[in-house]
Amino acid sequence: MGHGLSPLQPQFYPPQALEMRLVGQFYDAMTATSRMKGSCRMSVALICLLFVAGFLSGAVNAIAGGGTFLTFGALTLAGLPPISANATSSVTQFPGYITSTLAYRREFAGLWKSALALGIVSAIGAFGGALFLISLSNPSFRAMVPWLLLAATAVFAAGPKLRPKTAGESHPASPLGLVLQAATSFYGGFFGAGMGIMMLASLGLASGGDYHRLNALKNFLSIVIAAVAIAVFVGAGALSWTHAAIMIPAVALGGYAGVAMAKKVPQPVMRWLVVAAGVGLAIYYFVTG
Repeated sequence: MGHGLSPLQPQFYPPQALEMRLVGQFYDAMTATSRMKGSCRMSVALICLLFVAGFLSGAVNAIAGGGTFLTFGALTLAGLPPISANATSSVTQFPGYITSTLAYRREFAGLWKSALALGIVSAIGAFGGALFLISLSNPSFRAMVPWLLLAATAVFAAGPKLRPKTAGESHPASPLGLVLQAATSFYGGFFGAGMGIMMLASLGLASGGDYHRLNALKNFLSIVIAAVAIAVFVGAGALSWTHAAIMIPAVALGGYAGVAMAKKVPQPVMRWLVVAAGVGLAIYYFVTG
């Protein structure tokens, strides 16, 4: 047997070495505690950021639309990769599409024939758009984001001019209208910001009718597009359910509050605030890209 100490025998240190060892252990413990406290502070700040952004998103959706700019922006600032932020933002907006469709249930009652054809086209387009998104790498998608934001912001700013001006007669969806709806749905599955305004314009060409009829169709087709895209994102593991769980109730509360705010805040003011947020977010991506 050797003369070394067995693992069970106590080890003795000179007083100075023992003191240095204890000081080192104390420093390590304090450093770990400090990091833990910092992490908790960041977690609280992150929760507040996501909740406030979700609340404001729901409110501006109820007043002027454009809430996706806020949810996507907050999720990227929270540190999610762009693809995950985009996919998670789709989930946070989904309950609003359902409640909006229910609000138009009377107008929607006689639209099933048109809705069926447009729904099939929308599902196919959204599936293609969502697949295209998850086929990209995060750096590739991130390089596209500022341009997508600028394009979506421009469409949102021009929203009042893109809405149908006259009631017109409703008619079966035309081939051109179906192609436009497929393209809009592809965009909705891929990115989605400004999709509602684009869809009102494409539906005006696809089937005609008054604004409330088109809005009822738009809300229903938004459910179809979002549901298909979310299914693809879930299958690809692109969603952050933790972030979504914080934002979904906030979006719902904001939507409820937005109805009351709509009576006090002029719609053009809210619209240009959303435009400013979209431009600011695009600049942020250009600068940090």
